Amino acid sequence: MAPPEVGRDSETEPDPPSADATRSAGEAAAELRERYDELSRLESRIAELGRDRVETAADAYRRAHRVLDQYEEDAVGTGDFGSYVQFEGEFANAVDVDDDVPAADAFADADEAVDKRRLSESDFAAAREALEPAGDYVELLADRDDAVDAYRRARKAATDARDDLDDRLEELREVADMADADLDADVSRLREPIERYNDAVRESFREFYASESTRDVLDFLERADATPFVDADLPPTDLREYVDEHPAGKEPIPTLLEYADYSNSKLEHYVDDVGALRTAVAVHQTFLDRIDAEPLTLDWPPAPGDELAYEIDELVPLVSRIADDEAVAELRSIRDLARDEEYERLRRAAVVRDALDAEELALIERGEVDDRVDEAERTLSLVDDVLAETER
Repeated sequence: MAPPEVGRDSETEPDPPSADATRSAGEAAAELRERYDELSRLESRIAELGRDRVETAADAYRRAHRVLDQYEEDAVGTGDFGSYVQFEGEFANAVDVDDDVPAADAFADADEAVDKRRLSESDFAAAREALEPAGDYVELLADRDDAVDAYRRARKAATDARDDLDDRLEELREVADMADADLDADVSRLREPIERYNDAVRESFREFYASESTRDVLDFLERADATPFVDADLPPTDLREYVDEHPAGKEPIPTLLEYADYSNSKLEHYVDDVGALRTAVAVHQTFLDRIDAEPLTLDWPPAPGDELAYEIDELVPLVSRIADDEAVAELRSIRDLARDEEYERLRRAAVVRDALDAEELALIERGEVDDRVDEAERTLSLVDDVLAETER
């Protein structure tokens, strides 16, 4: 089976992964078909001759050569008479096959070549030459074994290529589902205000984190987490209790983290209970280090319009506590955009551009994605047929 054409000029533009997967699967199926046909041809040939008869001929050929190799040096000329007698008996037994065994005449001729009172090296050579027709059956069985191995490798390769193509086809179908997007839409109308807001809220939160008391920061996190669309990590209970009950809780988080690195003798000058700080703050340094503004930022691509507007409704009062009016105004402008009739078209374009790589976007832009899907589906069906037809 020839692999399907993919309709691309490989000299001017590289094929995308989907085309590679389609071609690889087609080539693997073609290779499997060839290996299966070759194996079937060899097995049919053996079956026609009779498997037992072929194996008998091959076994006799091997035995005969082993005897020739074992006794040639001792049984020739005026050598060891005992070896000569033993050779004659063993060789006669080795080539003693029924008349219906393939190459039976070859075994008889080989026996006749060494059936002499005195043997020379030329007699052994003549026996080997006489055995050559029987060697064809040894080669036939060896070719069959090699063909079995090649078939198994080809089947595994075809199965793997088929699975890879199936995965690629699923990806192509997802790309096809996105082909409705207006890729000419100016997504910067969404991206730029979201980026400006995210930058602003991150900077404001860094200042809030560095300057406000740990109590206030933890209070803010708990309030933020109480809103459905803001997923802030809550402080561990023992840390929260320490911050509320000890004067050090009025210090900013960077100061508490600095305290945690002090020696006990130095720390006694800054906190009322060294052991409490060690057990409540030092063990939670990772949590404190990781507190940032990410729960307050907007995702890219953004959420659907209604969802984004609701999220911003929750963010405005939170952000108003830590950021300036400009950041809050930016947030409100994004909410207005989320309610605009153009929003979903822009968002759809943003989602598609974010989800797809350059090659997949190019397929949509050239209008080729449906053809790729059809091509992959046809190839997958062909590969499945070949796998079913060549199963053993």
